[in-house]
Amino acid sequence: MSEEEKKCSGNCSSCGNKCEDDGDRKMRLNLSKIKRKVVVMSGKGGVGKSTVSANLAMALSMEGFNVGLLDVDFHGPSIPKMMNMENEQPLSDGEMIQPITAGTLKVMSLGMLLETPDSPVIWRGPMKIAVVKQLLGEVNWGELDFLVIDCPPGTGDEPLSVCQNLLESGEAIIVTTPQQVAATDVSKSLNFCNQLGFPVSGIVENMSTFICPKCGEVTEIFSKGAGEELAAKYNVPFLGKLPLDPAICQGGDNGAPFVRLENSPAADEFRKMVAKLLEAEE
Repeated sequence: MSEEEKKCSGNCSSCGNKCEDDGDRKMRLNLSKIKRKVVVMSGKGGVGKSTVSANLAMALSMEGFNVGLLDVDFHGPSIPKMMNMENEQPLSDGEMIQPITAGTLKVMSLGMLLETPDSPVIWRGPMKIAVVKQLLGEVNWGELDFLVIDCPPGTGDEPLSVCQNLLESGEAIIVTTPQQVAATDVSKSLNFCNQLGFPVSGIVENMSTFICPKCGEVTEIFSKGAGEELAAKYNVPFLGKLPLDPAICQGGDNGAPFVRLENSPAADEFRKMVAKLLEAEE
């Protein structure tokens, strides 16, 4: 047993430390083995959080890092489909849940535990909060360089529970689209992080432009500039612009993250974003 495990038995009268329940202790010990915990969030739905999460995890894994990908979007889990793991089912040894592994990438989503992909999850807040703690503390993540966490839209139970449990060691990536109507909602996530004291490592602007595959002309379909304006306003790094590309949609539908493509403007741009994220640690 490690010194960390010996510190508290959960009984303050016997150990003199602040009492933790078993779930808190498991979670703290599990998370202590993970170097960087990156929470992907946005105040608005449909901006591409799951796309960014899946490709970020894959890109980091391709760089040789040990990576975990956790999906806490309980009502609309997209990660199993995007990672071609819809037919995979995590196993448990009675103590820990074993995530699905592909190379140096470990993946866990509630979507893998549903009877069918279209089975609804009908839970109130306390149940969601408890399951978030279980996914952080009872999944056998092991020693990881990165844990990427895909959150549902908004600033409700799931992102709040994740960020509160990672408050001393986590970081956020905020995803937006270029138009101002998106920026208004996305700014709520930035204020959410500010109020919690949760650091933001950068903003990604998704669906930024459309590059014609025939002539190469660049078209700004959804206006422009919201990502850079938000980064300047809140004094956080701007990681880059991800263009509209049919390969992104095809990759998500086929369970093959587009970042693995060669000679793809979208994949090239995404790899640059990942490089900026890695540089921030140096």
